[in-house]
Amino acid sequence: MVEIAICDDEKIIIKRIADLIKKQNTDCHIESFQAGNELLAEKRHFDLIFLDIQMEGINGMETAKAVREYDRKAVIVFVTAVKEYVFDAFDVGAFHYLLKPIGEEKFAEVFENAVKEIKERQIQKETPTLFIKTKNKNYTFNQNEIIFIESRNRKAEIHTTKNTLEVYAVMNELQQELGNSFYRCHRGYLVNMEHITEYSSDMIEMDNGERVYLAKEKYQEFVKAYMRYLRNGGAAYE
Repeated sequence: MVEIAICDDEKIIIKRIADLIKKQNTDCHIESFQAGNELLAEKRHFDLIFLDIQMEGINGMETAKAVREYDRKAVIVFVTAVKEYVFDAFDVGAFHYLLKPIGEEKFAEVFENAVKEIKERQIQKETPTLFIKTKNKNYTFNQNEIIFIESRNRKAEIHTTKNTLEVYAVMNELQQELGNSFYRCHRGYLVNMEHITEYSSDMIEMDNGERVYLAKEKYQEFVKAYMRYLRNGGAAYE
């Protein structure tokens, strides 16, 4: 079910948006608010927020900024009578905007895309991630896309299905955070067992064609861990 909030100081606009939502044949729950502070008082997650920009008291832009302090995932669609606020919407990560009067065809298009975005974010939420915070930048990796990590002079070279990134990180901390679906096969390597294609007594080949070292003293332990991982259906084990 999609949790939806409509925030507008005009009851007629709230009704218009609610009626248009009900035509979209989507399982949802709708709550309405006539002021930004009413929405903020709830201080809870809504999957989708339709937010009027020009409201008395705290306006829609200020409301969106306050929402972002406790909810980075909500899909925000601004509703406005003037185009001049459009570029400000990007500052709060707005998904889209609708101009008043709201046309049914345009609404249907924006709503459909918003629901798709919500579902994609829900999938991402269910997928384990690795978050690395550095002095200059923050990185978020989908764990399933990490093939292996190599230690290089106080840096970690993270090889993914998309690219390779080098960040300042400690291998021991990465190993602990990533859990049992990753194996420390060598002091300088941490492999994702999901991406292993074959192995020998001193080498592991990954599905991107690269090979990493397997410390000989870890061979027996690795085989047991990998077999256990496979018996568990290719999922992390406790």
